[in-house]
Amino acid sequence: MSYPSEMTAVRLHGPSDMRVEQISHPGPPGPGEVLLRITTVGVCGSDLHMYKDARIGDDLVQSPVMLGHEFAAVVEEVGPEARDGFDHPLTPGMRVAVDPAEPCWRCEMCEQGHPNLCLRLIFHGTYPGQGSLCQWMHMPARCCFPLSTAVDDTAGAMLEPLGIAIHTVDLARPKVAKSVAIVGAGCIGLLILQLAKLSGATPIFISDKFPWRLELAEKYGAIPINCDEVDQAKEVLKATNGRGVDVAIEAAWADHSVQAAADMLSFGGRLVIAGISEDDRLTLQHSTVRRKGTDIRLVRRMKHTYPRALTLATSGMVDLHTLVTHRFPLGKTPEAYELNLAYRDKVIKIMIEV
Repeated sequence: MSYPSEMTAVRLHGPSDMRVEQISHPGPPGPGEVLLRITTVGVCGSDLHMYKDARIGDDLVQSPVMLGHEFAAVVEEVGPEARDGFDHPLTPGMRVAVDPAEPCWRCEMCEQGHPNLCLRLIFHGTYPGQGSLCQWMHMPARCCFPLSTAVDDTAGAMLEPLGIAIHTVDLARPKVAKSVAIVGAGCIGLLILQLAKLSGATPIFISDKFPWRLELAEKYGAIPINCDEVDQAKEVLKATNGRGVDVAIEAAWADHSVQAAADMLSFGGRLVIAGISEDDRLTLQHSTVRRKGTDIRLVRRMKHTYPRALTLATSGMVDLHTLVTHRFPLGKTPEAYELNLAYRDKVIKIMIEV
């Protein structure tokens, strides 16, 4: 197979310094790998952290890096022993959704069934792992999950945030006729809402400052609260006659929103934090969570959720396409990130079409 010498890629060089460049084609895949032709890449909230500050948590961008960890692709070439996430052979021409996390499968955490906590994890799209904002890339075949004709490339790219939402709800354990509050109605929050609804939880409150997000949340069956207009915690407590909710899920930027979620909880309730803090700090009033005996869980990606996400997408049990509000070509990726960071034009989810 012949390869072009170069390909188009979009790389982050520093804070808000994203450039469209020509870099070397990755060449043939190695054992257990596939060469992918990228089709669709979603812009994630964690990408915005990286774009704005050239860091996320204590991971600093020290050399040019390609972002992009929500993606679908076409298999161009397979290396020896290239078997997918279901342990089936991959063949050229297959459309796949791709889990960007590459665990080692050998460390203590992997052996205990926690690949999301892998001690040697390579995460494609967070420095130093190169992401999918490019035309071609190598990935372990095991990270690939074939897509049926019922799941298009957009939905394929959405399986990654859907997987995060599944893992979040797994940790939250909402129950039939038990109450839930979600702080943040971005893409992840709206997916969590749909899954909580499927669990039978009710009522479900959701807060955000952007009216267009709350309008969609209301269509999905939640009780919307505009946190710029009212005290969100007081509204939830008022609606529950002072009791609070059984489960509160923080799906925003993990700042003051974490305390707001804790304030909404009932005694003995569960707090799940899915958002990522901009300043790498988690702040909670000690007496609030101590006196309530709060069960606190933090979300670290997902645990083999792609098969379940595929089932949800194929069956139509979740709405993925309505969340996608904007599409940009690869060469306009910097403009897409600027629009998303400013939350202009009623943006919820942006897709980069490669």
